[in-house]
Amino acid sequence: MSRVIRAAVFQTAWTGDKESMIQVHEQAARDAAAQGAHVLCFQELFYGPYFCQVQDPAFYEYAERIPDGPIVERFRRLARELNLVLVLPMYEEEQPGVLYNTAAVIDADGSYLGKYRKTHIPQVKGFWEKFYFRPGNSGWPVFDTQAGRIGVYICYDRHFPEGWRALGLAGAELVFNPSATSRGLSGYLWQLEQPAAAVANEYFVGAINRVGVEEYGDNDFYGTSYFVDPEARFVGEVAGDKEPELVVRDLDLAKLREVRDRWQFYRDRAPGAYGPLTTP
Repeated sequence: MSRVIRAAVFQTAWTGDKESMIQVHEQAARDAAAQGAHVLCFQELFYGPYFCQVQDPAFYEYAERIPDGPIVERFRRLARELNLVLVLPMYEEEQPGVLYNTAAVIDADGSYLGKYRKTHIPQVKGFWEKFYFRPGNSGWPVFDTQAGRIGVYICYDRHFPEGWRALGLAGAELVFNPSATSRGLSGYLWQLEQPAAAVANEYFVGAINRVGVEEYGDNDFYGTSYFVDPEARFVGEVAGDKEPELVVRDLDLAKLREVRDRWQFYRDRAPGAYGPLTTP
């Protein structure tokens, strides 16, 4: 029996200031709701530039408390108004000097469900993230939302298969991968890793990337956001690589049972043999 949710992702360019960036995303939420979306995820660090191209403590001011900071409160009201589940990738301050790359999850009634903190933190040219973020300590939570069971895996995380699997074991039906990834660095992986994870773990994936070149570095963010099903098929067209775009797609979650009945990846796991994977 069909079980369809309408899901959305939004890619956009840095506007030049925080408030206008927030307003762009508020309008995207209204547009998604007008198209009948049940859930929407924004790009990594959605209300700012990708400031990790430089190492400057001035950007610490973008961090705020989750869930009791002003942006979460603002989008909780919007989620309630629009009856829309929202996934908000943000810069989180747990306390002064303790900062995380985090996604807050808000249900369609405006209730705060929890957060995922990015686990794997890069420190390479143009992606100086260890300057800004501690490694996440949230595990891999899956959130029961009005749109289904939602997980989040942020940007660089996608290169590590362990978290994808943990989300599947926890019952995720749809996993969002909000990102800020550059054309010269990762383009050859972008349409490979997330489809492979969707197949290996038998759920849908929504991959989001920002667009454009920002004033803080040479990274060329190439968009091409998409949804992929557990058979590695793109759901509709992949977004363009240069312009802001709201991608809204219907996902039939009944496909998960169909695929899992065909491929018994969870039955045939051998966790007793995996000890070396957790040896430092």
